[in-house]
Amino acid sequence: MAKQVDLISSHRLLNHGPTTIITSAHADKRNIMAAAWVCALDFNPPKVTVVIDSKTYSRELMEAEGTFAINLPCVKQIEMVKKVGSISGRDLAGTDKFAEYGIETFAAQEISAPLVKDCVAWLECKIIPEPHNQNTYDLFIAEVVAAHADARIFSDGRWHFEGHDELRTIHHIAGGVFYATGQAY
Repeated sequence: MAKQVDLISSHRLLNHGPTTIITSAHADKRNIMAAAWVCALDFNPPKVTVVIDSKTYSRELMEAEGTFAINLPCVKQIEMVKKVGSISGRDLAGTDKFAEYGIETFAAQEISAPLVKDCVAWLECKIIPEPHNQNTYDLFIAEVVAAHADARIFSDGRWHFEGHDELRTIHHIAGGVFYATGQAY
């Protein structure tokens, strides 16, 4: 049910501050993690920032491949977000979080990282190397090279969740508590 989003509008997929899922892959390895420190940075070409701790398995794969995906989960995926955000992919010998938790994916158009089914938007990102920012602040800058969104709730460059409560994006507050995107005014 996803439709292509013009890259010039892709920053709007993150503009409301949602919790995100970062997916990464390199060679025959892949990982998935929850991330809240993700932000739109620029319009044309579209860029984003994401903070990924130097100790994470996702970061290892991101740096090796030079790409990653931002997936925007929704209300019906809160339990999955909690699971992937509470364990390292390194801790699952012989498997990965996708297999461990039954997370279905589909192929991205421009990068090797998988995209998570049932999310409401996806941004495929290519890292713009900035070693000082990455090593000092764990901050990555990336160009969005493809963007997609669920046509039921994103069209004409705008979110419209009304009538689709289960597809509302989620916002992590603290301690495993989430809020859903609320009523538009």
